[in-house]
Amino acid sequence: MKYPASKLPDVGTTIFTVMSQMATEHQAINLAQGFPDFNGPQVLLDAVDKHVSNGKNQYAPMTGIIELREQIAAKVETIYQRKVCPHNEVTITSGATEAIYAALAAVIHKGDEVLVLDPAFDCYDPAIVLNGGTPVHVQLAPPEFKIDWQVIAAAITARTKLIILNSPHNPTGSILTEDDIEQLTKLVAGTDILLIGDDVYEHIIFDGAKHLSFVKYDELYQRSFVISSFGKTYHVTGWKIGYCIAPAHLTHELRKVHQFLNFCSSSPLQYALVDVMQQQPQHYLELPAFYQRKRDVFNQLMSESNFSGAPAAGSYFQVLDYSKISDLDDMAFCEYLTKEVGVAAIPISVFCQNPPPMKLVRFCFAKSDATLEQACKKLVSLPRQIR
Repeated sequence: MKYPASKLPDVGTTIFTVMSQMATEHQAINLAQGFPDFNGPQVLLDAVDKHVSNGKNQYAPMTGIIELREQIAAKVETIYQRKVCPHNEVTITSGATEAIYAALAAVIHKGDEVLVLDPAFDCYDPAIVLNGGTPVHVQLAPPEFKIDWQVIAAAITARTKLIILNSPHNPTGSILTEDDIEQLTKLVAGTDILLIGDDVYEHIIFDGAKHLSFVKYDELYQRSFVISSFGKTYHVTGWKIGYCIAPAHLTHELRKVHQFLNFCSSSPLQYALVDVMQQQPQHYLELPAFYQRKRDVFNQLMSESNFSGAPAAGSYFQVLDYSKISDLDDMAFCEYLTKEVGVAAIPISVFCQNPPPMKLVRFCFAKSDATLEQACKKLVSLPRQIR
């Protein structure tokens, strides 16, 4: 039998799976894959038990339970000063990855180009390619990874259908600024270019900065799919529940795809999220300080090491330069860290189509203090110039 040609011939196992498996095999501390090693709020966990026991175990509506969509709409109005319709502009999805895929599948046609800013999260390219589009990669310059809008403008063609922007950014921890929003608004004005705002770390932003969601800006919102994650906000990444906010005409198209990907997300988990949003409305407001402390603990512990780097502006990832330690490329260095040092990290080059010269790795600091102390003790012990 002749098997069909692969639709994704250049795609292998994700780096997150590779490094987590390596961490398990070598009993290394996993600062690679982005998940907390602590639980979500107790009120949330208790609510799951309550709703499972009370029979909330059948299909949820395809669009998500209305109570949860109403809570999201209320939060959006409070934070971003925009009234969105919970019926026609909010959709619950099985994680942000599903929402990103559904958004791309809803609007990308064969031959359309999608601008992807590298380093880019690895689910973007496959979703574009599987739907007949062409990813157009624009490399951001390390170590700051700020957006050069002249380079972005030069990459736009008559076939450009959509631009994906991620802030706070995974893997680099950078954030969009007011100038970025102004430049983006000028860039897309008078065009039919659509946007995806990958906002999964929207509440994890530091040093008094504010998240600049496209929802805030009418010129941007009217052309945007804005995607968020309950998993990141409530420390329950394994739940895989996210949502997409978009104007009604875009939501209508997204739901056509969403209903045939997974139809709906877990009913008891959705009801539990309603409970925590009602009972602990301050939770997401407290997240910046909660994670900034972890960032600062990690960086303080690492200040005695031979790694270097500016503190992350957002997300729960810290990128550090290891050039004083090793001449190995970043993949080989992460393998060395995992197998020989006992700490797993993620190489930055895997997020780039054509990686520039850099020696940068990403650590996840969404861990308990004890985990961070144990990991940093190992990392601080690394001398200069390991080959």
